[in-house]
Amino acid sequence: MAVGARSGHDEPEKRPDRPAQQAAAMTDDSTGRPNGDAGSDQGPDQDATPSGDTGDGGADTGRGAKGPKKPRSFWKELPLLIGIALILALLIKTFLVQAFSIPSDSMMNTLQRGDRVLVDKLTPWFGSEPERGEVVVFHDPGGWLEEGKTPEPNIVQKALSFIGLMPSAEEKDLIKRVIAVGGDTVSCKEGGKVTVNGKELDETAYLYPGSVPCEPVFGPIKVPEGRIWVMGDNRQNSLDSRYHQELAGGGTVSNDEVVGRAVVIAWPVTRWATLPVPATFDQPGLSQALAVAPGAAGVAGALPLVLWRRKKLAARHTAE
Repeated sequence: MAVGARSGHDEPEKRPDRPAQQAAAMTDDSTGRPNGDAGSDQGPDQDATPSGDTGDGGADTGRGAKGPKKPRSFWKELPLLIGIALILALLIKTFLVQAFSIPSDSMMNTLQRGDRVLVDKLTPWFGSEPERGEVVVFHDPGGWLEEGKTPEPNIVQKALSFIGLMPSAEEKDLIKRVIAVGGDTVSCKEGGKVTVNGKELDETAYLYPGSVPCEPVFGPIKVPEGRIWVMGDNRQNSLDSRYHQELAGGGTVSNDEVVGRAVVIAWPVTRWATLPVPATFDQPGLSQALAVAPGAAGVAGALPLVLWRRKKLAARHTAE
């Protein structure tokens, strides 16, 4: 019978009192925790208490009354979004790409007046230098542009240009094609073609129709290391390296003045196109470094063999 009393089979009349006993146990002290006797009496039933119930009903009710936080108004977040967008645009313009507007006809038909080009500014940060055949944007080396020739941009144009949301308002930039780099010898004789390191360039792929490659004639000119010789594709309408040989640098441009390489025509959409290096600049023997490379490699490969042979002969003589 003792077992039956514990299980509750012999005393059904005591069952209605259990909820009251549980309630008393739950509110026995100020902490809301059951006392020792009630806890031992309830056994597994105390697990039925909902998770998160602290026993302090008033506190829970107060927190629940607040409800979820209301989302911030779109108009309050708009200034933050605009600020982030402007910062990203400034970073992109400074380190990745920048838009430039073509102000003249010196690069026709490759580039026309009013075209917008995107200039790669990232690779120079990793030590990349201008290469033959590339179209590059560079700062005025000094004396290439006439003072007061271009209109002064207004404050809005300057601001939008500064953050990269419109083409550069800095009108002291020029855009030309790299013909020769540091260490090259470039020349052009009357009625002939431009030659680089003795190799003639076939420029029909990019010269403006009717342009004469060598007018005026020049050279031979040795391009100093760290500088480039540039020319426009519209030869008779381009004040390029040929016309500034009396200035410091002899008409060449320092690599440090180069902003970056123009890689694509972005505007207008009807003129979308990339600006690849013409095939004539890939002809064998154009680069002096490549021309001497096989000989240098042969010497480097033969040197260890010669030293090994001399060492072997010396050892033989010692043995004798």
